[in-house]
Amino acid sequence: MFDFLRKPAAVTEAKASAVGPLTAGVIGAGAGRAAAVQAATAQPRWTARDTVSLTRAGFLGNPVGFRVVRLISEAAAALPLVLQDGERRYEVHPLLALLRRPNPAQGRAEFLEAIYAQLLLSGNAYVEAVAAEVGGAPVELHVLRSDRMAVVPGADGWPTAYDYAVGGRKHRFVMAESAAPICHVRAYHPLDDHYGLSPIEAAATAVDVHNSASRWSKALLDNAARPSGAIVFKGA
Repeated sequence: MFDFLRKPAAVTEAKASAVGPLTAGVIGAGAGRAAAVQAATAQPRWTARDTVSLTRAGFLGNPVGFRVVRLISEAAAALPLVLQDGERRYEVHPLLALLRRPNPAQGRAEFLEAIYAQLLLSGNAYVEAVAAEVGGAPVELHVLRSDRMAVVPGADGWPTAYDYAVGGRKHRFVMAESAAPICHVRAYHPLDDHYGLSPIEAAATAVDVHNSASRWSKALLDNAARPSGAIVFKGA
């Protein structure tokens, strides 16, 4: 996963994520890949299968999904990291130092938790490596929002670039450089060559049923538990 981080280098100047200018002043913006067409009114209405909709329904709006994602991501982030090659295990290494403080805003636990949470919510996690110079070793790591990222495949099917879009503006990370600026970690998807399958998407039907039942129960309580209507008839 971190093979692209091998060359250590001492750096004194401050660096920042390439997408910083795009996200400055933007709050709550973003949309995932194309949503599914909603069914007709007479049919059940399901959550669209894009990252933003699934996150709102299965994480922000569902206590079970929220708790599951938090439990898994926090537990995984707490596991100790081991760095070794075929000859030895390293206790001190520039990569370990970088992971202890990936960027000015996050420590190791917060950084890894963000990666695991992105994987659970969207099936994809994107880590940006910020280097001091072209081809140099990274001095910062940033987890980017998966709903804003799009793979740009080449003629051979492999990604040649990644586009990060925010509010109509776009930044392209070109993968043909000497050191790849993006590490794309994705879950297995049997029907997609470029994007991973989100566990939330696989559970989307159950999430929708749970959320609909909760809304129905709330509406019933708001009505003092009285039914919205009744059929009354007199016996013979």
